[in-house]
Amino acid sequence: MKRAFFNWSGGKDSALALHYAIENNDYQILRLLTSINKDLERISMHGVRKSMLIKQVESIGIPLTLLELPTDIDMNKYDELMGQTLQGLQKEGLEYSVFGDIFLEDLKAYRDKRMTAVGLKGFYPLWKRNTTELIHEFIDKGFRTILVSINGAKLGQEFAGQELTLDLVKEFPKDVDPCGENGEFHTYVFDGPIFNEPIKFQRGDIVEKIYPLSKESKEEVTYWFQDLY
Repeated sequence: MKRAFFNWSGGKDSALALHYAIENNDYQILRLLTSINKDLERISMHGVRKSMLIKQVESIGIPLTLLELPTDIDMNKYDELMGQTLQGLQKEGLEYSVFGDIFLEDLKAYRDKRMTAVGLKGFYPLWKRNTTELIHEFIDKGFRTILVSINGAKLGQEFAGQELTLDLVKEFPKDVDPCGENGEFHTYVFDGPIFNEPIKFQRGDIVEKIYPLSKESKEEVTYWFQDLY
């Protein structure tokens, strides 16, 4: 059996991919790996509190390796810190790194290059799957999730904090991927077959944050974050 760790974001793609990886008799998932902002104690992009991540991990029952990253970090420093973490996992005897990516070729190429550099291999249970089929499978299998991060250039604030259902997907604009694979939204999974018990949570404030599109651009994009606790 192939010894592996899973790159856990707390969202729906992660949850479904972990489910399939656990069901795959060729792989043994021995650890979860999550990166968080150490200054804010939140999962980057998702904006989810560390405490909510810990609730998921405890219900899943697989040990967590936490990579804490500073707010202002460039890609060189990120690669250095991530490389050190991956080397540590490889030295523990883990051979494979499992991801929930679906169809972003450049991201997969970047991950594979990083894995190869430290003697690991990547495994992608959802790769090249149809995202409409995946969202149906996710819901049919009993997973439940809510939208916690909304890209305001793609979706309105009213979607923040809503549970992701097939009816809600029908309300998305046609250019929004049903799994949010292009960064339209991120989610927090609170129930499903990978959990020993559902995650209890309460909704807090919806927070607006404005970011530059890039370091060179003067254009900005608004994100809406549903706080959970």
